[in-house]
Amino acid sequence: MELRKKGYNCAQSVVCAFADVAGVDEQVLFRIAEGFGSGMGGQQHICGAVAGAIMVNGLLNSSGQPGNIDSLIKTLGVSRQLTEGFCVQNGTAICKELKGTETGKMIRSCPDCVMDAARLAETILLENADAAFQN
Repeated sequence: MELRKKGYNCAQSVVCAFADVAGVDEQVLFRIAEGFGSGMGGQQHICGAVAGAIMVNGLLNSSGQPGNIDSLIKTLGVSRQLTEGFCVQNGTAICKELKGTETGKMIRSCPDCVMDAARLAETILLENADAAFQN
């Protein structure tokens, strides 16, 4: 939450929180995640916090080798777990629905979405840590 308070968007807040675990410079992650704020480029599509968690998953699970089907299957599967877990907690992973932009009824605040996505990432990625932290 400290990163969010410093002005990081939702995606940046989640992905940068894992910079040390991923072994990637926080400034690089900040720049990569900048366009994912406010639901993918400000369009209020997929929640930026969820996008950040999925980015962390890619950093930890991808082999970084084109054509590695095992890596792709694992990374997609964990991304699905992250997204579905977030939806179970909040009812949706769509930014405008979470914010209540069209309905006037907020489901979850941005700071709470960041906390939810970061906790899910930590929990799910720790479950997959045996392979994830070997990359």
